[in-house]
Amino acid sequence: MQVARWYCGEAHRTFSLLPECMSARLTGSLDEAEQVVVRVEESPSVEAAAQRLRPDIEVAGAIRWVRRRVQGVHASLLILLTLLPGRLGTKAQLVEVRRILATERALVVLREIGAAQLHALPRPLGFRPAGARTSKREERLQHKTGADPPWRLR
Repeated sequence: MQVARWYCGEAHRTFSLLPECMSARLTGSLDEAEQVVVRVEESPSVEAAAQRLRPDIEVAGAIRWVRRRVQGVHASLLILLTLLPGRLGTKAQLVEVRRILATERALVVLREIGAAQLHALPRPLGFRPAGARTSKREERLQHKTGADPPWRLR
């Protein structure tokens, strides 16, 4: 889907109006991201889910592709569970939140519920800028482009 962008001359920034069904800063829709997260939560491991979801690429790339979606959704769930105690249950798992909300489109519903916090929620649910790192640990997990670096013993 193409999303229109506009330029604000006063702020010297571009902005867009993202449809509620689309993922922020990831390709695809929220429903597609939700299916990935549910598949991972129901699988014995992230690697097994990644191999089934992305057989077209190598396992390491598939795992990174899956983790980009899962980590953002789980972080958003944890933030919303903390901000809205009792409303979404007690587990930061999408399968559980789907059951509580009685919907197969939990991420779309969560975007509506957490509308006031979207600026602080990570992708694909929220709109927090990619450069807004919250910790050194998060920065270390970022994969640089190119081949994986050699593992070093510390």
